[in-house]
Amino acid sequence: MASGKEQEEDGVYGGLHVDKHVEYVKSLDKRHNEIEYWMTEHLRVSGIYWGLVALHLVGRQDTLNREQVIAYVKSCQNSDGGFGGHVGHDSHLLYTMSAVQILVMYDALDQIDGAKVVSFVSGLQDDAGEVSGDQWGEKDTRFAFISVAILSFFGATDRLNTDGIVDYVCRSMNYDGGFGSQPGGESHAAQVYTCVAALAILGRLDAVDRERLSSWLAERQVACGGLNGRPQKLEDVCYSWWVLSSLQVLGRVHWIDRARLCDFILSAQDTDAGGIADRPGDIADVYHTCFGLCGLSLAGFDKFPLEEIDPVYCMPAKIIERAGLRSWVDKIPKSWNDK
Repeated sequence: MASGKEQEEDGVYGGLHVDKHVEYVKSLDKRHNEIEYWMTEHLRVSGIYWGLVALHLVGRQDTLNREQVIAYVKSCQNSDGGFGGHVGHDSHLLYTMSAVQILVMYDALDQIDGAKVVSFVSGLQDDAGEVSGDQWGEKDTRFAFISVAILSFFGATDRLNTDGIVDYVCRSMNYDGGFGSQPGGESHAAQVYTCVAALAILGRLDAVDRERLSSWLAERQVACGGLNGRPQKLEDVCYSWWVLSSLQVLGRVHWIDRARLCDFILSAQDTDAGGIADRPGDIADVYHTCFGLCGLSLAGFDKFPLEEIDPVYCMPAKIIERAGLRSWVDKIPKSWNDK
């Protein structure tokens, strides 16, 4: 965590518009007259998760009404135990993950039927060990990670065929050290995060080609200081999270120019209305606001005391510690204890 504050004006610290970002997150559920509000209805639960993480990172986690948020999240749980992205929407692992993360941050996981969640998640794994996102059967390394992460909150990873998940993840590894969405898929920074995080929770980081993967991730930094998700693509603030989270687990965050990355993230802020966009000049959204702040935390931004983010669970490290899940750190291969 950064140690001090360098305040330039009210709510602005070293170029980070803290107060405006807080107001931006607060405003998101009050924009009922905007078409974007209704077009993103299916992302409502995840939107709350992104906003809540952002608020935690700047120390304003009490901004949202805790009881109202918990009640809304609970209303999105379906009879199969999973959660939809909004009330009445079909269950999916993506939104189940966001719902569980929100409840854990509010220390309210005991307010839902955990056994039904465990049953829903474990029921999406097939005999080969591969995991679907929902009843329709799409398989992806994202879902392998999410199933492991969700069940770790309930102490129920033994309900999964974890050897099958490790095998699926390893078969999705490429010659460059990166990981794709499935075996044969192109290496992509977001998929790298899901695979590295799954292996971290399961204590199987020994399966990673640390040198090749660290090099591939470090090469994602482009001339402007931002990061892209794969070669020949534009920089995007969200990769400040997807790339740095994996580098943090690998112990190689220092392989990129963190100061230039911080400058890039700050340049993508909406300094009038708050929020962070994918790149300078674009419209801010809560997704990039969350991951931009996560990137600043991981990069060691030192002008404001951002909370430490856990690079595996994408939640405040102190909350993961409270949940007893920072044990993944103790499972890092001893051979990685270098500089």
